[in-house]
Amino acid sequence: MLKVYGLYRSRATRPLWLLGELGVPFAHVPVTQAYKLADPLAADAPLNTLSPAFRALSPAGAIPVIEDAGFVLAESLAITLYLAKKHGGPLAPADPQEEALMLQWALYGTTAIEEPALEISFAYARGEAETEAGRARIAAAEGKLLRPLAVLEAHLATTGQIVGDRFTVADLNMAEIVRYAQPDTALMARFPGVTRWLEAAQARPAFQAMWAARTAEPA
Repeated sequence: MLKVYGLYRSRATRPLWLLGELGVPFAHVPVTQAYKLADPLAADAPLNTLSPAFRALSPAGAIPVIEDAGFVLAESLAITLYLAKKHGGPLAPADPQEEALMLQWALYGTTAIEEPALEISFAYARGEAETEAGRARIAAAEGKLLRPLAVLEAHLATTGQIVGDRFTVADLNMAEIVRYAQPDTALMARFPGVTRWLEAAQARPAFQAMWAARTAEPA
């Protein structure tokens, strides 16, 4: 059976959401981030990103990782693209051109959007939006996001979806990247098309199920 290593409170949300969309059975193997533990190498420490058993699967010590009939794959966006193509259906690329576009948008999201969006996510999660330094950090991240979110806004205005005329793994991947900026309501209000698209993606039952599991997981 397919195994997914990681926690819901990580980028494992991406393959976990996708597997819910696909209805594919899998075994979830919790792997804690080492920084959350006082001594990740202690004999009684839970499986974590520094555990030798996990590092044998992931030399980089990063989650998520999947193991599929002996095939091991890391990096969340590579995992989702692989699983979508393997299992087919409407979430998968219909042809090589769609596959290339899905890869293009995954790369654009992770290089142009994810880092500053994460800055916003962390700032709000830590309560830094209430401080002068935190607001300055958020403003700097907003400045980096204006152009790529404008690109996404214009693209969605013509297509309604990231690739093709249906919800696909490309939408899922991008939605999980843009989600990091979602606490910044003032920024999101500047991009109503992106906001509507993101809210529609998050209204899907598979997202809701994944998010409920994430919320139930200890922080």
